[in-house]
Amino acid sequence: MQVVSKIAALAALAATVDAHFIQSVLVFTRHGDRTSKFYKGYEMTALGAQQVYQSGQFYRERYLTDSNTTHGHSHPIRGISRSEAVASQIWASAPDQHVLYQTATNFLQGLYPPIDEAEELNNGSSITGPLAGYQYILIHGEDASSPDTIWLKGDDECPNYDAASKSYKQSAEYAATLASSADFYAQFIPQLGSIMADANVSYAKAYDVFDLINAFSVSEDNLDQLRYYADEWEWNSNFNASQPDRSIGGKALAGGILRQLQAVVQGKGKTKFSLMAGSYDTFLSFFGLADLQSASPDFMGLPAYASSMAFELFTENSAVFDEEDLYVRFHFRNGTESDKELEAYPLFGSNTMDMPWSYFVAAMGDRAITTVADWCVACGSEAGFCVAANATADAESESSVSGQGASGSGGLSNAAAGGIGAAVALAVVGLVGAAVWLAKRRRGGRDFGVAPAGDVETKRVSLSESGSDRGV
Repeated sequence: MQVVSKIAALAALAATVDAHFIQSVLVFTRHGDRTSKFYKGYEMTALGAQQVYQSGQFYRERYLTDSNTTHGHSHPIRGISRSEAVASQIWASAPDQHVLYQTATNFLQGLYPPIDEAEELNNGSSITGPLAGYQYILIHGEDASSPDTIWLKGDDECPNYDAASKSYKQSAEYAATLASSADFYAQFIPQLGSIMADANVSYAKAYDVFDLINAFSVSEDNLDQLRYYADEWEWNSNFNASQPDRSIGGKALAGGILRQLQAVVQGKGKTKFSLMAGSYDTFLSFFGLADLQSASPDFMGLPAYASSMAFELFTENSAVFDEEDLYVRFHFRNGTESDKELEAYPLFGSNTMDMPWSYFVAAMGDRAITTVADWCVACGSEAGFCVAANATADAESESSVSGQGASGSGGLSNAAAGGIGAAVALAVVGLVGAAVWLAKRRRGGRDFGVAPAGDVETKRVSLSESGSDRGV
């Protein structure tokens, strides 16, 4: 009877999983192993390419198959092409930088491997595509001069972020760690002193030291400690609840994710899989904004190479794409080792993994930078696209004051104006959707209790307790 009961329980669990109809997924991935970024011209290694490729395979198993996999039950996306990549179903974006663009390429190679099928020609002969049927998937490469690069690398060319991040060095916490770690760092001067100067082998350069020392033979204990200091340095440089400018990169990423998911929803789920590629600092900044450190202190540490976070859009009561029945679930996978699973975590300090779409829009929008113009202001940036946006914005403002704004032909650029319209739409959708949800209360007993933006506590924890990991 006990065995029968367990089988029944497992069957019920499987039925619960199957009751979620996944409509679309967005993945944000970190690059794989690379040479040290301390040196100019760093590049992804063969190991790094394999890591990201394997990550793509992992997501293929999870979302493009129907059977059980090495990582458990699959969760197929409804309507997605399983073998052949369909351009209208896939959207991918990466900075136009070698390591990050290659990351998106390698990931998609794993997601949609070659199709080794022959095509028959009119003369009766057959032919296969190059590279054994390699599938070419469009990746939107965002140049540094493009305004769309902010959604992936929002802390680049951002003076206010730079100033806020550097202000960590004026804190009492920084001074205490710098002093207490001096003897520990001194032991690495013989290996690194000739590379980065003796004075720089300290907590003041915690990430560079950790990044470089991976090429040397050191004990696991020392590597764990170096990573711990790098964790602390990068967390404090990229998030502080009382200093929002440190989180500009995460805010811009949140805006980029929200914009893409909104496009998916507006398109009734025709885009099935979205991919964005970025760096560890953006991960950490977003983790802090989303209050994920409240769910697990591990989120205060550097994500491993090829780590990824996924946002599932799913309906619960119907296989049909229905915005009123739409929910979001957040997942994170720390690295690509075989024991690394895609774990679900609650966002924004809420008490549930599944968040109604309207609540997600409101909470994400409260934390996000959703327009290029807002990013330019937040950063105090003089990037080329900001100069143009600010000039047109100033002209529009002057025109409005003089009473000529309604009839004049000047104004914001299409990108900036569209961005502001999107921001208004986000706010309206969030408020109206939340009101509808509160009225319906379809999910009795669930408390979404989202914490206010910025209302989080900064904590310090050693990741060595959760095991050593050489990934960054």
